[in-house]
Amino acid sequence: MNNREYALLAAKVLDSKKATDITVIDIMEKASFADYMVIATGNSDRQVYSLVDDVEDAFAKEGLFVKSIDGKQNSGWVLMDFGDIVVNIFNKDTREKYNIEKVWGDCTFIEVENGEENE
Repeated sequence: MNNREYALLAAKVLDSKKATDITVIDIMEKASFADYMVIATGNSDRQVYSLVDDVEDAFAKEGLFVKSIDGKQNSGWVLMDFGDIVVNIFNKDTREKYNIEKVWGDCTFIEVENGEENE
């Protein structure tokens, strides 16, 4: 599986677990730390942590293991570092506050609907 496929797998898992506003961004031209960033919103802090577990489990089944997970309990934001893929899962208020998509606005956004890439 290549990095793009892993990023899309994260989107599919997040969608299947009822995350919202799922965004996949190709950041390889602008960032040295990763190739893809996946951003999603959970409806509660409890769902955020459940989504983290779901993504971690799905990637582990494919042989990709998380390098680190950052985000304190009830912080509203968890960052999962898989090396070339970074997954950010927010609660709604925290996502609106930080609006990190704006930082990456000059990168390629991969349209994802129902966990599938739109051509």
